Amino acid sequence: MWWIYALLSAVFAALTTILAKMGIKGVSSDLATAIRTLVIVILAWIIVWNKREAKGLITLTQTNWTFLILSGLATGFSWLCYFKALQLGDVSKVAPIDKLSVALTIVLSVIFLGETLTVKTAIGASLIIAGTMILIL
Repeated sequence: MWWIYALLSAVFAALTTILAKMGIKGVSSDLATAIRTLVIVILAWIIVWNKREAKGLITLTQTNWTFLILSGLATGFSWLCYFKALQLGDVSKVAPIDKLSVALTIVLSVIFLGETLTVKTAIGASLIIAGTMILIL
């Protein structure tokens, strides 16, 4: 079932890029990011409240809070940079470079999470990098 959500994530990410490019014309990329973030915050909390999951806040550990906050900061910086790149460049070049995050995530998962790097995964990451280079050159 996880792959359905992953596929939907890819579809929504693609729509996000196209809609963002259309929405940032004549607007500060930082303001556009703030508006997008506000929409996401409201949507996420509506989902949490409707599913009655807010009570889970009291069970979060200091480690949970630390890494979720750091993840939020990384997301914020990623989005700020992404919107600026979209404002300045072509979607067909910005999006592939952004998707290098897949290959970087694989490397970081091996280093920090101790995940196993299989030959298949290494080849896949290499192909992502090669494909990105082909698309942007």
